[in-house]
Amino acid sequence: MKVLHVITGLEVGGAAQQLRLMLRRLPARCEVVTLAGPGPLADGIRADGIPVTHLGMTRSRDLRVLPRLTRLIRDGGYDLVHTHLYRACVYGRIAARLAGVRAVVATEHSLGDAVIEGHRPTPGVRILYRATERLGSATVAVSDTVAARLRRWGVPEARIHVVPPGIEAHRFRHDPLVRSAVRFRLGIPLDAFVVGGAGRLVPAKRFDVLVRAVTQLSGVHLLLAGEGPEHAMLRRTARQFGSGDRIHLLGALDRGPEEGPAKDLDIPGLLAAADVFVSPSQDEAFGSAVLEALAAGLPVLYGSCPAVDELPADHPPGARRIGPVAYELTTALREVRRGGAPRLPVPSVVRRYDIERSAASLMAVYEAAVAAAPARRRNPGAQPPPPEPAPQR
Repeated sequence: MKVLHVITGLEVGGAAQQLRLMLRRLPARCEVVTLAGPGPLADGIRADGIPVTHLGMTRSRDLRVLPRLTRLIRDGGYDLVHTHLYRACVYGRIAARLAGVRAVVATEHSLGDAVIEGHRPTPGVRILYRATERLGSATVAVSDTVAARLRRWGVPEARIHVVPPGIEAHRFRHDPLVRSAVRFRLGIPLDAFVVGGAGRLVPAKRFDVLVRAVTQLSGVHLLLAGEGPEHAMLRRTARQFGSGDRIHLLGALDRGPEEGPAKDLDIPGLLAAADVFVSPSQDEAFGSAVLEALAAGLPVLYGSCPAVDELPADHPPGARRIGPVAYELTTALREVRRGGAPRLPVPSVVRRYDIERSAASLMAVYEAAVAAAPARRRNPGAQPPPPEPAPQR
């Protein structure tokens, strides 16, 4: 099976990171198209042996990319098109239909109760979403919570498939030597209490609450990984409270190499150096960062995490839900600090979301979509596709 993945951009973030993990495990010949800036993950995907094409979109309504994308799909001989993120889903579904590819799967990574990809959806956004969703074969929700939101948006139940993101738990296994090395590199005392956080620095993630909470705790350090428009504001807040030397804004970090030690600071290193992980967002679609922290044996305080909240009530994963205000988070952090924040056993919830299982579930959606689609109208001048290679591992 030959599959084209269409994504809005490949900046470091949950959707792009998940795409790279899936590409390594799907038993299909995959290629990637990014509408806007390719971002740092494009080089990583190319290094994995997967072609990446950039269409040069300069604004949200840059309609010039539509004929380019249609031509690329028509000439590529693809059996299926898989779209990721709102703009790519809209443009990709239309282009696939114009190119004659009727097997189209879309993954909804970032649909919150009141936001989609960090922005409040206008009535026009909802109308366009529903209209173009009908052009596809299936819509993948990353959690039962997102599936329910899709139904409220008007997507028929029969078209919704829940395929949760997966993680590579072994990458986040705690290493005391890495803990010491990261703290030394950042100038953090070995006996200091360290809070970790990771995500896009946008209002919906509520990292302002996390920064304010940590500024109220004497001697506590925060390691926050991510990039986004709130970076400067978070830095100003830290300085305003006299905590600029304890709030470490680390920028975008990778998930670490397949094997061997990382050459630069990465997410596993951040988690090794931390004593507790905080995800303050109150409106998440899944919560991969929480799972990664649990895989590192950390206690976790979170505002919203369907990956955990959808489990049975008697399933204790080592995570605790918190409210939306800084005072409550400060109180919870004090409690964790008093308890000594020992490393915890990796809970079974982490194994539940193994990347191999997620890739197998997604491949089943692909096969059903291709089987149900009419035969593709091929370009008469196109060459037949070469034999499929062995699955990439």
